[in-house]
Amino acid sequence: MPDTGSTGSSMREKTIEEEQEKVIEDVSAQGVNTDSEKGESDGAPTPAPAAPTGFNPADFPDGGSEAWLVVFGGFLALFCSFGLVNCIGVFQEYYVEGPLSNYSASAISWIPSLHVFVVTGSNAIMGRLFDSYGPRWILVAGTIVYSFGLMVTSLSTQYYQFILSQGIVLALGASAVFNCATNSVITWFFKKRATALGIMVSGSSLGGVVLPIMMEKLIPQIGFPWTIRTLGFMFLALCGISCVTVKSRLPPRPKPLRLADYVSPFKELKFTIVVIASFFLFWGLFLPFNYLILQAQDAGVDPRLVPYILPILNALSIPGRILPGFFGDRLGRYNTMIFISALSGIITLALWIPGSKNTAAIIVYGGIFGFSSGGIISLLPACMAQISDIREIGTRNGVNLFFAAVGALTGSPIGGAISGGKHYLGLQLFTGITMLAGSLLYVVARTVLVGAKSARV
Repeated sequence: MPDTGSTGSSMREKTIEEEQEKVIEDVSAQGVNTDSEKGESDGAPTPAPAAPTGFNPADFPDGGSEAWLVVFGGFLALFCSFGLVNCIGVFQEYYVEGPLSNYSASAISWIPSLHVFVVTGSNAIMGRLFDSYGPRWILVAGTIVYSFGLMVTSLSTQYYQFILSQGIVLALGASAVFNCATNSVITWFFKKRATALGIMVSGSSLGGVVLPIMMEKLIPQIGFPWTIRTLGFMFLALCGISCVTVKSRLPPRPKPLRLADYVSPFKELKFTIVVIASFFLFWGLFLPFNYLILQAQDAGVDPRLVPYILPILNALSIPGRILPGFFGDRLGRYNTMIFISALSGIITLALWIPGSKNTAAIIVYGGIFGFSSGGIISLLPACMAQISDIREIGTRNGVNLFFAAVGALTGSPIGGAISGGKHYLGLQLFTGITMLAGSLLYVVARTVLVGAKSARV
């Protein structure tokens, strides 16, 4: 980190977060209170300078019962929303072998891919609503729509019905729940932001462990429709708790919807590079979640072990969501993102491809990829927040997630088409190369922020 007393042109190269920290430290040395909302001083003759953008870092609690209750509510919200996204392999397997067996795997993959796209991509709209109106009623409405979407999915039998119910209705409700939780946590934490987000997002990993096993056990006993209805009732209760505990620290700032608010961030080179990087990462990120079970079956893995591959992958992503956030706050969020995304690409090329016929290699790959992909999910909003005005975090995070969602939407069908049924080499190469491309783009973004020098960024 640069010395906090330094001045000059190098300030222009720092991230927004570093600039804010410097203002706080400089002004604290003068004995001045920098509360941007109060604008009061402790007796110093000169008023405190405002933080360059957003609210002052001193305004963020970075802890306390109220802030951690928001994290807890967010944990439950992510368990329900993105936890089900982590089960898309179960849906894919059920559709291929059940009601949609007359469709190709590539055609069926559009259902879970659309699900992921809408959950993630709708944040461009949900984020703007969050900035304008806060999370309360968006979260309540999202909970109701999400539960309703699950009930409608349980009644579906045709391809177009699954597209509408799971791919659109259910996913829109999940998007509202996911967006409110993520953006609310960001408003409460500054120095511990990546750690708090990692703890919250680990709820989706726990969901990815519990929900696939739950579905695998219930579907043979009570059938797919009642299994999905059971999830609907459970999510209604858990998201109901989130509705009570999740709230934003910042007051709503209603303003009219303008296209310029979505376009203007692209004038910042660092923002544009991060958005493109997110697209490439999500282009390959969900392919193992979609196809690892099918590939393991075709490789002759013990049928008793196959249902536990996805839970193993998600179990390892629990520490994968938390630890990268912890190290990101201490070593730099961009530094950690570069490492964790590169690891995802390297192990795909170096382990999944040569170990495609080996049960142990498939299990080990699933565990390592689960850990590394978990870090990508938790660090994505933290990296965006680091270069954003916190008062616009919903819109900027939403734009970033929209382009990531385009990658998620197109990645699985492309992978399915490349695999050609039971030949997975092309799919594996596609996954590894896109993950490495995303990591390289984060290197470029880091270079734009601080240059090639060693720094915590």
